[in-house]
Amino acid sequence: MQLHDLKPVAGSRKKPIRKGQGPGSGWGKTAGKGHKGQRARAGAGKGPGFEGGQTPLQRQLPKRGFSNSPFSREYAVINVGDLNRFAPGTVVTPDLLKEHKLVKKLKAGVKLLAKGEIDKALTIKVHGVSEAATQKIKAAGGQVEVI
Repeated sequence: MQLHDLKPVAGSRKKPIRKGQGPGSGWGKTAGKGHKGQRARAGAGKGPGFEGGQTPLQRQLPKRGFSNSPFSREYAVINVGDLNRFAPGTVVTPDLLKEHKLVKKLKAGVKLLAKGEIDKALTIKVHGVSEAATQKIKAAGGQVEVI
């Protein structure tokens, strides 16, 4: 037996119904959709949650809870490894980071994270810093100031 000899079992495959192909097909004219009405139209149907005109349950129930997302702060993030480009003894500020294109927008401030290594003593002034980043900066002889 070869691949080109394979055939489906007799009776396992039906021909698809071809609607709207004239009166002789049995599915001509309205093509099984009846006369007029919502379900006869293109794109017909009611959306999820539709309850026949009755106010849907989703709208009957009061809104509950509280979302803190409008008050969340999004920081521009910078890693310790990115600071190696500065000369030792440099005072690194958010404006300097923006000038060197390490940060696009200052957002709610700049936060320093610990990814990467640093081998220069720098003074860093940022709005937030992780504990691990502080340890790496101090180990290199630098200092961190939270603005």
